Amino acid sequence: MRVLFVVSYPVGQAASQRYRVEQWLPVLEERGVTYTLAPFWSQSAWAVLYKPNHYWQKIVGLVSGFTSRLLLLFKLPLYDFIFIHREATPVGLPWFEWLAAKAFRKKIIFDFDDAIWLPNTTSENNWAAKLKWHHKTGSICRWSHKISSGNGYLRNYALKYNPEVVLLPSVLDTENHYNEQKKQHTQEVVIGWIGSHSTVPYLQLLEPVLQRLEQQYKFKLYVIADKAPQLQLKSLEFKVWQKETEVQELLQFNIGLMPLPETEWAKGKCAFKALQYMALGIPAVVSGVGANVQAVVHGTSGYICTTEQEWYKHLETLFLNPEMRSSMGGAGQAWVRQHYSLQAHRQTFLSLFSL
Repeated sequence: MRVLFVVSYPVGQAASQRYRVEQWLPVLEERGVTYTLAPFWSQSAWAVLYKPNHYWQKIVGLVSGFTSRLLLLFKLPLYDFIFIHREATPVGLPWFEWLAAKAFRKKIIFDFDDAIWLPNTTSENNWAAKLKWHHKTGSICRWSHKISSGNGYLRNYALKYNPEVVLLPSVLDTENHYNEQKKQHTQEVVIGWIGSHSTVPYLQLLEPVLQRLEQQYKFKLYVIADKAPQLQLKSLEFKVWQKETEVQELLQFNIGLMPLPETEWAKGKCAFKALQYMALGIPAVVSGVGANVQAVVHGTSGYICTTEQEWYKHLETLFLNPEMRSSMGGAGQAWVRQHYSLQAHRQTFLSLFSL
């Protein structure tokens, strides 16, 4: 069997692609499957993609990406499956997907982990947002052999267009990568968050809660991302995300945060931050939105919050109780291993490649 993975970014750079595509590749290798990864963006284009200005480099990168997709069409006959993560091209019509499915008669596996049929404009992608063709998601679902959706909300959307939908959450390799447990008896309590430029603004939802907490207690707010948050907090410490140190940086946390707004876009989120925390024995305190409600067992592996008062109460409780943090951390780690690990969903992933 030969599989072509049509992805957006260079290998090892984007969390969604790393955890929904790249970490599964050894599983295919064990089965004797050969594969090719075909990113849209080059390494040089990716380096400036979410930075201000650099317009010429972005245009060159966009043209180069479309050229590579055109050339890739001639290689489609070599493959048994075409696995498309999110989209083949970042802007415009789904011409590549249509040609692959209709002209070349290839079996498409379509994977998505966000509500990508909805507009989600940020300051970093505003330049391209006007060229997006968001409603192409439904068409790609119709043309696909099978669909891999990251949570139930996304699955329900895909089922409107195609019955062949598999619910495959974003999972973690708990045997080889996320296999350590946070020691909770520490001199300093660290409340942490990990994410990217697109989700950094969500931290502002907690700014009043954290400011109030700062008035009573001394702690560190540890933020790991590719962009610093704009928060008026004296406890804030920002760290630039690096793949090589991601797990060790997360192990600095005593408590993990995942705030989300009550929006349709946020309902498509796959609770991945919360899963990262829990996999390392860190209690997760999250908004009661979307997949968070299924991922976090309230009162056992963390807390689900709907009001500022609940956020404050649960953060204070965990701050003051290292034994509770430790027991919740252990429960969360066991929960992730059972329900959200690569090992637990191995057969689900392989089922995508059945005829």
